[in-house]
Amino acid sequence: QVQLVESGGGLVQTGGSLRLSCAASGRMWSDNSMGWYRQAPGEQRELVAAMTSDGITNYADSAKGRFTISRDNPKNTVYLQMNSLKPEDTAVYYCNARWRWGPVEDTREYNYWGQGTQVTVSS
Repeated sequence: QVQLVESGGGLVQTGGSLRLSCAASGRMWSDNSMGWYRQAPGEQRELVAAMTSDGITNYADSAKGRFTISRDNPKNTVYLQMNSLKPEDTAVYYCNARWRWGPVEDTREYNYWGQGTQVTVSS
C-alpha cells in the first residue's frame, strides 16, 4: 500500500506564492506518474500538473507559466510551486500517484490519493 501526505497549503493574497509538497511512503512501481489535482466547491476534480518518474510533465492550461511541478525521486516526494496565484486557484489540492503493471493480458491500474490540502487565494 502507498500513502501520500500533502503539506504547504494556506491562505495567500492574489499574486502570492505557495509551494506544496507530497511525500509518498510504501512500495511504488519505479515507472510511475505523480501529480496534483484540485477540487473547488461544486466542481469536479481536475488535473493541475503531473510528472512521470522519467521527467515528462503535463500541465493544465490554467497552470502553464505559473505553476511548476518537480520531483525528488530518492525522497519519493513531489512538489508544486505555485506563483501568481489567483482567486480561481482556490481549491483543495490532492496529491496523486499512479501506474500500470502486469501481464499484457491483465494489466492493472494502481491509483493512490492523498488527503488533500486547502489553498485559498483572497482578492
